Amino acid sequence: MDAASCPSLLPSHRCKTVHLIRHAQGIHNVQGEKDHKAYMLPELFDAHLTPLGWQQVDNLRKHVHSCGLSKKVDLVITSPLLRTMQTAVGAFGGESYCDGMDSIPLMTANAGNSSRSAISSLNCPPFLAVEECREHLGVHPCDKRRSISEYKKLFPAIDFSLIENDEDVLWEADVREPIPDVAARGIKFIDWLWTRKEKEIAVVTHSGFLHHTLSKIGNDTHPVIKEEISKHFANCELRSMVLVDRRSVGSEISTTNYPGKIPPGKDLPSDWDEEEEP
Repeated sequence: MDAASCPSLLPSHRCKTVHLIRHAQGIHNVQGEKDHKAYMLPELFDAHLTPLGWQQVDNLRKHVHSCGLSKKVDLVITSPLLRTMQTAVGAFGGESYCDGMDSIPLMTANAGNSSRSAISSLNCPPFLAVEECREHLGVHPCDKRRSISEYKKLFPAIDFSLIENDEDVLWEADVREPIPDVAARGIKFIDWLWTRKEKEIAVVTHSGFLHHTLSKIGNDTHPVIKEEISKHFANCELRSMVLVDRRSVGSEISTTNYPGKIPPGKDLPSDWDEEEEP
């Protein structure tokens, strides 16, 4: 049998589980479905979630709790835009925040016109904002972010330390990021995930970013697999995937492997042939 047609068997320490999630419905999605030109509207700047979008988040939250995913995820990575951060904290954050709690809130009350109560940072994984997993950049105001200073007031417990510039220096009003550049940014982001110690990571990001990145990755897979991983994500859709180190770039040593016979010495299998010994 051809090796390419066989299932892959790889050491577990060279694998991570990544839960990829597209944000819930934003106000720009509603307008864009009616007329694609609406994505150019200035009033859609840094689009926030719709009431339906928040219902989608609540449903996703129920799912990640009922299937046990909320207890498995070691880290939540989010694109630094309102709609992704609202989705991330709504799905994976703590319960409602109350004054006097021994923690800071993940999200303050009514952040981003949400009409939602504050969300606690207790009993949930850490949250990290990462610029590299933002949506297709440029031209569309909905994809331009606010200053990090403003976001820190709305999402106090999200870690923004990896973002160098307070203002958005990536988005350009008259230049749309080329699709190959979006895919290259996505591959760089995936490579960066290997530098993280966490083994199970949730990533809350955007449809365009996911589609172009996964289409590029899918070029090295069977057509059926490529179609499965790169099809467009629905709002608030979650897909769990295994990220595999096929290039020996990982330096980890397995924490579960066991060396076997102790003390060391010859322990030959029953079918060993002395003549085969080099």
